[in-house]
Amino acid sequence: MASASPSDDIPEFTEKVALVTGAASGVGRETVALLNARGARVVAVDLRPDIETLPEEFPAVVAMRGDITQEETALRAVRLAVDTFGGLDILVNNAGRTVNKSVTDTTAEEWDAVMAVNVRGSFFCAREAFRAMKARGGGAIVSTGSYTCTVALPEGAAYSASKGALAQLTKVLAVEGGPLGIRANVVAAGVVETDFLDTIRSDSRAYLASFADAQPLGRVARPEEIAEVLCFLVSPRSSFITGAVVAADGGFTAV
Repeated sequence: MASASPSDDIPEFTEKVALVTGAASGVGRETVALLNARGARVVAVDLRPDIETLPEEFPAVVAMRGDITQEETALRAVRLAVDTFGGLDILVNNAGRTVNKSVTDTTAEEWDAVMAVNVRGSFFCAREAFRAMKARGGGAIVSTGSYTCTVALPEGAAYSASKGALAQLTKVLAVEGGPLGIRANVVAAGVVETDFLDTIRSDSRAYLASFADAQPLGRVARPEEIAEVLCFLVSPRSSFITGAVVAADGGFTAV
């Protein structure tokens, strides 16, 4: 029997509706581009104003500014998908936040801010997606996690804890979603060449480059490489994968 693969004639996400958070740049933007190029209609959500330019660049994409730490944002985003495109089939929980400080230097406010985006916001979006996907007879959820959910790095307490929580949330989503036809997975992404760290580290470029020699592939990831894994995990090609933490870290955790 031939293995499942995208058709040259019918894009694999034709008739599918996707919601992508953290969509204004980096991995999120690349994910919107790939999903859209492969036939999906997309609701793109981000707190930053530049999210509003995406519909000018991609067909069948609508943009929404919103803070996913607020419950109302998830409600509005899913409602927008249903009202605009008729339902929701795919959720990509990509919005994220980090802080690079030692345990003793991390404040309560910093801890709460990281948890609010990476865990609270992802939960709200997943919960509302579940409700919409149940009405569609199934769907797929994927979250952008991190290799730090399985290995520890200094100055990463809040971020690592949040990504560990996200991995466990994903497994619960898979268990509860299975009978509903809803799959859920998380990508344990390695270090990616984006502007993610620019606002919190003055040496962000050097910091990113320092990881290149620490992994077998000898470089950090490009945003589109992580986006490809995210898209695979919400595609029909991964139809028997759920509850998985899929490493895309250049071999960092294999060393």
